[in-house]
Amino acid sequence: MRLQGRKALITGAGSGIGAATTQLFTEHGAEVFAVDIPDGRLAECHGDNPAVHCLGLDLTDEGAAETIIDAVMGTMGGLDIVMNNAGLGAFAMIEDTTDALWDKIMDVNLNVPFKICRLATPHLKQSGHGRIINVASVMAKKADTGLTAYGASKAGITGMTRNLALELGRHAITVNNILPGAIVTGMTAQSFENDNVAEIWAHKSPLRRLGQPLDIAHGALFLASDESSFVTGHDFHIDGGMLLKQ
Repeated sequence: MRLQGRKALITGAGSGIGAATTQLFTEHGAEVFAVDIPDGRLAECHGDNPAVHCLGLDLTDEGAAETIIDAVMGTMGGLDIVMNNAGLGAFAMIEDTTDALWDKIMDVNLNVPFKICRLATPHLKQSGHGRIINVASVMAKKADTGLTAYGASKAGITGMTRNLALELGRHAITVNNILPGAIVTGMTAQSFENDNVAEIWAHKSPLRRLGQPLDIAHGALFLASDESSFVTGHDFHIDGGMLLKQ
């Protein structure tokens, strides 16, 4: 029960990494406010879990961050852990990357996480053991064709995290990144259904397998727990060693 009595906010909690982390956090005693788009997945994943409060909301809606933090405080009355996990990916060559696509990726992957961190900070200061966990990607440190917007947004998250860690450390708030590698999630599952694609990406890891959402959830549990109280500003690579090949 490493999170007994802690109150957590997790975005993108309706599938993949977010769903696995929400479940794991509650198994360790946390109360979780789970956010995802209003498509029914939250209820399907967590509807039977009394420790989970669900909010269906599109992060690109105007005032989404304010709505989330207001709902968190109104429902749980406090906040100890923020996990900005929701993410949006899109393949587009630079000449095909429209302003609308760029703005949407930046909103979901960078702008809204920043706003959530800003609004959550006063509450995390009161916690005494505040935790911010931002889910970035190995693409924050490497590159691939057609991922200019996605890579830029994830590199932005890692830069934001380092600065927040420096600024908020005096308040006993740790701020860290998780950089997943090739993980089978709702965003990637369709691609990995192709055996050839799955094999190529599995072999990018020295462990010769794709990652699973629970692999990331266990890393998030460490960063959310007291065991990580002297870890901040860190890029936690949970990538099966993918970046070793750079």
